[in-house]
Amino acid sequence: MPTTASSSRIPSRTPARRDLAQAPLLVAARGGRPSRLPVWFMRQAGRSLPEYRALREGVPMLKSCFDPEMLAEITVQPVRRHGVDGAVLYSDIVVPLYAAGVDIDIVPGTGPVVASPVRTAQDVAALPSLHPEQVSAVADGVRLLVDRLGETPLIGFAGAPFTLASYLIEGGPSRTYEHTKALMHSDPELWHALAGKLADLALAFLRVQLDAGADAVQLFDSWAGALTLREYREFVLPHSAKVFAGIEDYGVPRIHFGVGTGELLTALRDAGADVVGVDWRIPLDEAVRRLTAAGEPAPAVQGNLDPALLGASWPVIEAEVRRIAAEGRAAAGHIFNLGHGVLPGTDPAVLTRVVDLVHELEP
Repeated sequence: MPTTASSSRIPSRTPARRDLAQAPLLVAARGGRPSRLPVWFMRQAGRSLPEYRALREGVPMLKSCFDPEMLAEITVQPVRRHGVDGAVLYSDIVVPLYAAGVDIDIVPGTGPVVASPVRTAQDVAALPSLHPEQVSAVADGVRLLVDRLGETPLIGFAGAPFTLASYLIEGGPSRTYEHTKALMHSDPELWHALAGKLADLALAFLRVQLDAGADAVQLFDSWAGALTLREYREFVLPHSAKVFAGIEDYGVPRIHFGVGTGELLTALRDAGADVVGVDWRIPLDEAVRRLTAAGEPAPAVQGNLDPALLGASWPVIEAEVRRIAAEGRAAAGHIFNLGHGVLPGTDPAVLTRVVDLVHELEP
């Protein structure tokens, strides 16, 4: 059962100019009982909003991520429109790679594309590190957001080492991850060298966001569901754990999310997550059962409405929202979210209606 906010196991951190100790999202993330069930949506800052499309018209994705005023405005748009309980920084998981000097671009309709895939020891050795000044524009945007968001927490984020590595090795999006898995198993030493570099890069990017005032972070291991539990624990967990350990002293909630990771939930927690994100393929109460099966305390979880169902009739959506909220009460804390990102064709009015319903339900 949920505990009171005072029993938090994560120390509070209060950024300058704001006192967010009772912000529902942060209370739930710490395993407390918030004043209302908090909700935000992955990819809420983006393609489903007409104001976003108008602002981004003619501006390449990566360019917009390095314009402090634009990224701040895009981040605030869903808070202003929907009344969500958290703002997620408008960015992309490849932003730190691009900032560090990797030749990578986001191709409309395709996703991240790498000019020269990374598959040899020479390729790995040539990968640059990320220096804070290379993402100073992102830090400037975060500082603008800290001033503008009032009582709404800002969630920073980064891509996890495995997902970043998969883009670099495959050269772009993949359904099979054949080159990634082949390298991982055939040359473990090279794999760990690459993943270690990417852990350092993700950690540096998160620290910049936290130093500028982010109130929580989410590490996206979007494609970790392609792995077995054994593969994840051997090849991935140590590097994601390095990222989480490197930001522990900030005292902010750390959320870990991947798609298709129902069999990896305990490993995602063991990497250092305070909140485990759950996609739509597994009920939240079952996720909690798996996470507590080894005698661990009940976790905080995030999720997990299927984003495709936002196109269904309202009675269907309402029933799903109520079911998920009820299942989430098995956790120490529950942050309502989707099981993946908002789809581009989603009606924004439906998202607003979901937020209103969630806020009516018992936390």
